[in-house]
Amino acid sequence: MSTSLKAVAIASAVTAAVTAQLPTQATAASKEKCYGISLAGENDCAAGPGTTCAGTSVTDYQGNAWTLVDTGTCETIDLPKMADGTPRVGSLEVLSRDLPA
Repeated sequence: MSTSLKAVAIASAVTAAVTAQLPTQATAASKEKCYGISLAGENDCAAGPGTTCAGTSVTDYQGNAWTLVDTGTCETIDLPKMADGTPRVGSLEVLSRDLPA
């Protein structure tokens, strides 16, 4: 294989690798952290004190655990009402509700 043919092959491989990463970065950019929407053990990360990361929330709709959602949808996700009948909504900031005892 000639040197120029090797260079073209390497350049093509690098271009393909970089291009393959672009959709992932664009998808991540269109997501945001939404607190208080995940079921126990199904959070993406940050479940508060005593937990480490993904899958460590212990309470449904735990206010300090988040899940990535499409940008702009967090506060409109349909969630069951709280025990007192108050609507439960997601938040872009940590919530003090539904925390483990």
